[in-house]
Amino acid sequence: MSTQIAETAQQHYQCYIDGEWVDSDSKLPVENPANGKVFASVPDCTLAQADTALASSQAALQSWKMLPAIERGRHLFNLIEALKPKRDLFAKLLVLEQGKTLNEAYGEFDDTLNYLTYSAEAARRIEGNIFPSDNAGEQLWIQKVPYGVTVGLCAFNYPLALIGRKVGPALVTGNTMIVKPHEATPVTAMEFAKAVEEAGIPKGVINIISGSGIAVGEHLVKSPITQLVTLTGSIRAGQAICRAVAENVTAVSLELGGKASFIVLDDADIDKAVDAVVISRYANCGQVCICAELVLVHEKVADEFTRKVLEKVKELTVGNPMDNPSMGPSVTAQGLDRVDSIVQETINAGATLACGGARPEGADFGGGNWYQPTVLTDVTADMAAAREEIFGPVLPIVKISSFDEAVEITNRRNDGLSCYLWSNDYRVIMDGISRLEVGTVFVNKQIVGYIQGYHSGHKRSGIGGEDGIYGIEGYLQKRAVYLNCN
Repeated sequence: MSTQIAETAQQHYQCYIDGEWVDSDSKLPVENPANGKVFASVPDCTLAQADTALASSQAALQSWKMLPAIERGRHLFNLIEALKPKRDLFAKLLVLEQGKTLNEAYGEFDDTLNYLTYSAEAARRIEGNIFPSDNAGEQLWIQKVPYGVTVGLCAFNYPLALIGRKVGPALVTGNTMIVKPHEATPVTAMEFAKAVEEAGIPKGVINIISGSGIAVGEHLVKSPITQLVTLTGSIRAGQAICRAVAENVTAVSLELGGKASFIVLDDADIDKAVDAVVISRYANCGQVCICAELVLVHEKVADEFTRKVLEKVKELTVGNPMDNPSMGPSVTAQGLDRVDSIVQETINAGATLACGGARPEGADFGGGNWYQPTVLTDVTADMAAAREEIFGPVLPIVKISSFDEAVEITNRRNDGLSCYLWSNDYRVIMDGISRLEVGTVFVNKQIVGYIQGYHSGHKRSGIGGEDGIYGIEGYLQKRAVYLNCN
């Protein structure tokens, strides 16, 4: 991998604060998850530098929000044009710091442009309302206005796409934004900042700062300057954000974790369901919040389904993500240790290891965060792999006797991000849409996320959401205007 590193990465990246490139005495190393070696570093910014970013975003806010929305949209189009020539660079950097396959990395880059394009095109579609007044000569308006300075906190699984997903709607609606990438995957964010500078976006409108989530992230979140915090991350991180913003009653938009049930009933198209679950579990090494985390398959078809799943999973390849295998490594060693711990606890509780369950063998896997595509059978709903969000390449399979049982297992959880339902009975499908307590239901469908949709969680899986017209609305607050013309 040394050739690709030399072609795509520089030794050290700086942060982008108030239109300037900023460094710090302390550095954060960035590891390649495929070999565990440090290939780059970024500043571990100080709280004073975080304050500079906050002040910069505040100073830029008034002139930015007073621009016509179409002008803000044109700035986003300029950013898109600055990004386009860098598709190969970003794809390789994503592989290096995140471990996803090269094809997945290209897909993430393309998704980033789609997020930004959707937001730029939404500039003429920001709507308010006019309601009848109770009195003559009056009008009642409901305007939608920006929050102000926003902070975007990004997860490590999609370090570039999440920036586009947050920056686009924040900027087009008149907010300014400070982006803080995850400590494990900050390099693409700094490369994104170069495109921001090239696009000529006014200083302070986008600041990109790296550092500890506990120190720098918390400081940004707790600042009275910050008016909205948008986080993509774990439930634990979302809970910490809620505590941190309590004093200032800062608005939050939280897209948090979940454990998607993949429900397969006895009338389902088994072959299509098998193809879908393998894609939906092992995409991005299982590190997607809406991945299929738990199969609930009807006992009448469980043996056939399981046999066919195992055939497909055993065909998956693991290797150098630059060579486009089926799956690359996990991002962090700590995350992988947790995955293996869940697997071992589940086996010790009586589950069967049907395939995988260990690091791949061979010299290529001596370093890095590697794990075999894993399937666990004879799992019961109370075992660790069925309870805990795994966020890794492990598929537990639980047999059920009815759809009601699947609904009960899904709804007993205190999170509710997504689930999958495979059935050809329209009555079951309509019932499931009504009863399943999740933000997204995939019906006879594999994992997907359309730009015009809405990505949100119920219960502890989040507050608010992203994408589509409702995602745009999440960056606007309402202002009532009672206009007396007498």
